[in-house]
Order: sequence, then C-alpha cells, then structure tokens
Amino acid sequence: MAARVLPSWPGADSLTARLWIVHSAHVSTKTVSLKVEAYNRLKAARRYPGESFSEVVLRATWPEDTASAGEFLALLRDEGLRLTLEEVDRLEEFKRLDQPAVDKWAAR
Repeated sequence: MAARVLPSWPGADSLTARLWIVHSAHVSTKTVSLKVEAYNRLKAARRYPGESFSEVVLRATWPEDTASAGEFLALLRDEGLRLTLEEVDRLEEFKRLDQPAVDKWAAR
C-alpha cells in the first residue's frame, strides 16, 4: 500500500491536514444549468448569505403522491373510463375552478 501524502500549507498541523482529507474526500458535486430567472429565484430563497444552493434545494418540498400521465393512460387502457353524468359534471366543475399550483419560489 502506498503511503498517503498529507497536504501541507503554512501553519497546518497533521490533524488539520487529516481533517481536510476527510472533508474533501466525501464531497461530490454535479453541475446544473439554470435559466437566469431560476437562478435568481434560487438565490433569493437563501435564508442567509452563506447558505448554499444545495441547502436551499434540500429544503424545498415537492408532492410525493403524484401520478404520471403514463400511469393514468395505462389505467384508462386497462379499465376504461366509466363515469356517471354526475361525475362528469363534478369533473367539469373542478376543471372550471382549477388554478395554477402555488409557486414555492415566487414569494422569496
């Protein structure tokens, strides 16, 4: 096994260097591209100046119980659409009252 070379800089002791290795060895990143508007919203969502974008994203929540359009279409194919006139009327009313989802980033 090869000997591990510790980084050195003025004033660094062995423990500081070892902590640096532990910290740097476990941090992985991904690069993402954002539209300027998305970047500005993300930046505005920070709670304090030093909060990282990763921390902001990890604080955000998204609904877990959503179904995809593909799942809905598969259900229609398998079971067909069987609705009473009352159910159709209720669906039309829901459609009429439908509003866009609350933008979690707009208020920041």
